[in-house]
Amino acid sequence: MQRTRAAIIGYGNVGRAAADALAASPDFELAGIVRRKVTSGKLLRGNGWTAPAVTNVSDLEGVQAALVCVPTRELEKVECSLLESGINVVDAFDIHGEAICAHREALQPSAILGRAVGVIASGWDPGIDSLIRALMEVTAPTGTTYTNFGPGMSMGHSVVARSVPGVADAISITLPAGRGRHKRAVYVVPDGSRPFKDIAEDITSDPCFAGDETEVFPVASVEPLADNEHAVRINREGVIGASSNQIFEWHMKICNPSATAQIMLGALRAALKSEPGVYTLLELPIAHMLPGSIGENIRRLI
Repeated sequence: MQRTRAAIIGYGNVGRAAADALAASPDFELAGIVRRKVTSGKLLRGNGWTAPAVTNVSDLEGVQAALVCVPTRELEKVECSLLESGINVVDAFDIHGEAICAHREALQPSAILGRAVGVIASGWDPGIDSLIRALMEVTAPTGTTYTNFGPGMSMGHSVVARSVPGVADAISITLPAGRGRHKRAVYVVPDGSRPFKDIAEDITSDPCFAGDETEVFPVASVEPLADNEHAVRINREGVIGASSNQIFEWHMKICNPSATAQIMLGALRAALKSEPGVYTLLELPIAHMLPGSIGENIRRLI
């Protein structure tokens, strides 16, 4: 089997999980890891793998694709450059709704220019859960769907909280409030440079938090609170033909970074079978996300 050489861009929780997933896959080869700051000649080691760490993807040989594991607000700049150079990219853009469409449109010219493929919003939500919501609507076209996250730590919201001036460290915990509503508890280690009141106001007014009831608490350390497990429960109450009151439920409890990384890897498989352009998981065949041939997967899964 010919293996695709892929790089990891960013080496936080998702980046480390992505390196493990990629190195363990029979159809990919881990080309290396791109970080902001590395020592010349440094090698990183994970679960059964060793890979070079560099500051620019051009320092790696033969890179055909990249799993981009940087914060959502940094993705566009990083991915446009990669796509224009002909490198296929996958990200886990984590803002829902119109922002996904805007991100897709922003990357499209670079993908066409570089004749490369980008797959965006390829985490577990948005991502796999998006497919579950779509399948529910296929089965019950009329109805209401509620997505309830948590309890668990939100990686994206934690990154946003940590970016606020005056914050030394922070985590954001998502608490389900029922019927698609959520509360957020944000635990902040202040660095002493700003009043805590101002920090809390900046967090609660950020677009990532403004739509939910959010409380911010000062703590000496977030380490006792950090836990990568997360959960989701999706419910649809709908109508199938003339039959009303049909109930669907999907429940998943996961290690957030590991699940996100594995889904991104599946999206990359599908990207390699797609025409140049930018896609979401909703637009790609599920069969293309799996290793092995289409025939093998049909016989095994259907």
